[in-house]
Amino acid sequence: AYGGEIGFVLEEIDYTLRHLAGWVRPQRIRTPLLHFRGSSKLYTEPFGQVLILAPWNYPFQLLFSPLVGALAAGNCVILKPSELAVHTAAVMEELINTHFDRGILRVINGGVETAEALLNEKFDKIFFTGSPRVGKLVMQAAAKHLTPLTLELGGKSPAIVDASANLPVAARRIVWGKFFNAGQTCIAPDYVLVQHAVRAEFTRL
Repeated sequence: AYGGEIGFVLEEIDYTLRHLAGWVRPQRIRTPLLHFRGSSKLYTEPFGQVLILAPWNYPFQLLFSPLVGALAAGNCVILKPSELAVHTAAVMEELINTHFDRGILRVINGGVETAEALLNEKFDKIFFTGSPRVGKLVMQAAAKHLTPLTLELGGKSPAIVDASANLPVAARRIVWGKFFNAGQTCIAPDYVLVQHAVRAEFTRL
């Protein structure tokens, strides 16, 4: 739980706090010749109202990790946890809705109908983690308002083992990657491509 959920978010917070001052500082950029004697700077601004939708396999990390960046950038955020991680969603709702200003940060729990209702509203940015099938629905809803969005979707992840690999180490790490979090990780190895010369030895491990 710490390695897959809590520790990851704490590191994200620490990294953001250490670098935020530099990120938000105006950056001097080159001024076009047309504006000779002028100077140019690049200023960062928040999007505004952000919606973050998280899946069930890492219900805390995949909700709070994008939240760190969204809040650091000065946005107001609505969090929609997965309805399939009921107890985790309830704890997050209690913690956030009790201790944060509701005009800045809010957790809204519910099922598919709640997600659909939220997606019908106009946001300035949407961040979704989940399946390609649902990602298409999120993109379709965002298109109605021309809302920029980030989609972090599941895929197929090969592991490649060639003849130069340390086979016992590779086998151990591939198995660990596949079974971590009961195998419910979007980048867990789905299949292994092994160089023919070491295939027999590798499969015996």
